[in-house]
Amino acid sequence: MVKKPAIPRHVGLIMDGNGRWAKKRHKPRNFGHSAGMDAMIKLAAHAKELGVKYFTVYALSTENLKNRPKDELDGLFDLLRKYFSKNIKELYANGAAVKVIGDISPLPEDVKTLLSDGEKNSPKDAEFTLTFAINYGARSEIVRAAERLVAKRLDGVEITEQSFSESLDTAGLPDPDLIIRTGGEIRLSNFLLWQAAYAELYFSPVLFPDFGCDELDKALAEFSMRNRRFGGV
Repeated sequence: MVKKPAIPRHVGLIMDGNGRWAKKRHKPRNFGHSAGMDAMIKLAAHAKELGVKYFTVYALSTENLKNRPKDELDGLFDLLRKYFSKNIKELYANGAAVKVIGDISPLPEDVKTLLSDGEKNSPKDAEFTLTFAINYGARSEIVRAAERLVAKRLDGVEITEQSFSESLDTAGLPDPDLIIRTGGEIRLSNFLLWQAAYAELYFSPVLFPDFGCDELDKALAEFSMRNRRFGGV
């Protein structure tokens, strides 16, 4: 009997290379972000078809929000407006839920509402969860978790790895089994640092808009060949 390839339950995706992809085509950076959004939509649907249950995409880091030009950020916010207005009902109808991690308080009010409503109105019995990390940074998330846990201690909650995990933005999500980064850089860039303790890492040189379903298949095939021992022999 042929062994069925292992499918990761939770995949994290660092979508890198949109700007460089656009520059190669002599286009503005937001042209690349738009192409990247189209690629992300296709990848999420493909991941769901393959049996992935949780798909977390790094859409906007805390450093991006601080350091990117205003016109680029405005373009990213417009993409979020377009995505949530156009796709959210179809996501729900296909049995998918939306979750948002990160500090969305500095975002434009209408974007905050779209994100909050997208999460709040998601089906409770969803078979697939698409999580957007927006104005997200793992270090700031860990600080927020520590603050929450200090408050919980007043109610007698003990500080443990489990209670700390339950205080993170990702509470309710399993840790990622696989984290993929596109674009050729080999680092996590402040993405899911606590949760990635035992994640398999996969780095691709492909710029994100060109990272299609076949490239995701390659990453999952590589994952299925990894020997995950979790500290065992």
